[in-house]
Amino acid sequence: MSTLSAARLVSSRGRRVETKRRSRSTSLAPLLFLAPAVITLAAVSVFPVIDGLRLSFRDTMLSTQEDAFVGSSNYARLAGDDQFWSAWRHTLVFMTASTVIETVLGMAMALLLYEQFRGRGGVRAAMLIPWAIPTVVTSRMFGWLFDGQHGIVNWLLIQCGIIDGAVNWYGDGHTALLTIIIADVWKTTPFMALLLLAGLQTIPQSLVEAARIDGAGPWQTFWAIRLPLLATTLLIAGMFRALDAFRIFDLVYVLTGGGPADSTEVLSTLAYKTMFSALDFGYGSTISTAMFLTEILVASAFGLLIARRIKREQG
Repeated sequence: MSTLSAARLVSSRGRRVETKRRSRSTSLAPLLFLAPAVITLAAVSVFPVIDGLRLSFRDTMLSTQEDAFVGSSNYARLAGDDQFWSAWRHTLVFMTASTVIETVLGMAMALLLYEQFRGRGGVRAAMLIPWAIPTVVTSRMFGWLFDGQHGIVNWLLIQCGIIDGAVNWYGDGHTALLTIIIADVWKTTPFMALLLLAGLQTIPQSLVEAARIDGAGPWQTFWAIRLPLLATTLLIAGMFRALDAFRIFDLVYVLTGGGPADSTEVLSTLAYKTMFSALDFGYGSTISTAMFLTEILVASAFGLLIARRIKREQG
């Protein structure tokens, strides 16, 4: 091989090596930029889940300084704990009721705000006020509104002849959970309306106009045009709201504290009391793990429905 050929071969190999090096550095650059966010997310989200799962297999009591591996004993205790199952049912009832009511009311509000009328911008801005109010403030406000002795709700219902006497709304086990649901619906319905309004704005106006030309009324246009095209958005919004409602804590903790007689106890408040009042971090982590697994099931059910809906729309 001539000296010139050898030099060309060496130069070609050098260029390939340099190209690979540049390609490798270019591909690593995005990962380096993402590394701080990934590390932070893992520290505040992934690690607590893993550590909670680890603690669920241990008997960790801060009051007695006990810390021993107990295997599945905490889960066996959980299976026979009536207080846990009561809180689990309350959480599911709250999640289902609030999600359904907020979706229906949010849809009505979105349809109203979608139409053209004077002052629509101001109404849209005012609609978000309940959602912007801190949940603790909402809890105290509804505590005053539904007060059993001096609440304005009782006064209005008595004046209208709906009830004969004052009702102890959040002090009675039969109405306490209903009061919490009403407070949550008032606060979070604007969030659902905002999501559904965004979905309505993606529907081509030409389809609605064509339906009206064909003689379809508002109700027929909604069922035949808007609702089918909004189904995926409804499922996604419902999933976000259901998962958020399942984690309810501050509204219950401030308004009723889980009472009376555990009638409004939910999984979040039960786990909080077990860990930070009874200082039983092992069993409290077991409750939190059960709550996490239930949320995974709820998210999976919604995800399956969303995937089927998208597949149907594309097919």
